[in-house]
Amino acid sequence: MATRQGRTPWEGSTRRRRLPANWDSELKPAAHQRNPQHICHWCGRPDGNDLDHLQRGDDHRIENLDWIHGRNDVLAGRSERNCHGEKSGAEGAAAAAAKLRAQRRPPEPHPAFT
Repeated sequence: MATRQGRTPWEGSTRRRRLPANWDSELKPAAHQRNPQHICHWCGRPDGNDLDHLQRGDDHRIENLDWIHGRNDVLAGRSERNCHGEKSGAEGAAAAAAKLRAQRRPPEPHPAFT
């Protein structure tokens, strides 16, 4: 997946490096034990193969992790939707909107009312 500039949206991301050392050895098996059908927390259908943070950020507690359909699930025919992409896109759009709101100047009173 490339953008107009030829870059992937996650290029330069440090996300993978910030995952705890026990991500594959402990957290994924614990999430599987809790949700063995890998029911996607976004669409409610089975067979999600990406382990996702329910609340964005670096909270890696098992309570904040659950399965979601990703791009590879679509390519493998396990899902019609890239739920992880949809969720990440919605989070990115919300963050961009919040940044724009924070950058706006406060409204000034109309000169006739000063």
